[in-house]
Amino acid sequence: MVKTRSVILALLLILPVLLTISSARAEQPYQHLMPLLIDLDGWQGKKPDGMSMDMPGGSMTTASREYQKGSARATAMVVVGQTAVGALTPMVTGTNINSSEGHMLTDTINGMKVLKTYTTAKKAGALLVALDKDAMFSFSYNGLTEDEALALAEKFDWKAIQAAAKSK
Repeated sequence: MVKTRSVILALLLILPVLLTISSARAEQPYQHLMPLLIDLDGWQGKKPDGMSMDMPGGSMTTASREYQKGSARATAMVVVGQTAVGALTPMVTGTNINSSEGHMLTDTINGMKVLKTYTTAKKAGALLVALDKDAMFSFSYNGLTEDEALALAEKFDWKAIQAAAKSK
């Protein structure tokens, strides 16, 4: 009887450790987004990175990859969760701002809603693609024209990223 209790107690004590090990091996939500952050011809890409976080009231998943070509830099990122909702707000409201220093414009590219920002003096900006109400693809850049950046951003498969973000 004492031996049986000892065995049961040992199993109960080891169970949380076993569950932790099995959940650590399970694929995190960000991991299925990272392969979609492709190599860009002529650019040096760092290893993709990601994070998934659950918190009261929601969750957030990000996957990102940095690129460099000479002095030009770019970052591709997929964001799923409340952060994406906030970032996409200007697009939902149709905000358009033009000035001599740059612009923030909403547009539709390849059938998807897009927010383009650009600062002329710094040759820097970002392209935000709405993948869903709480998911976006972002391509931010420095040292490129807006047309060069758009051409690079379009090399990513937005529809595949959208499908992966929805399945998160």
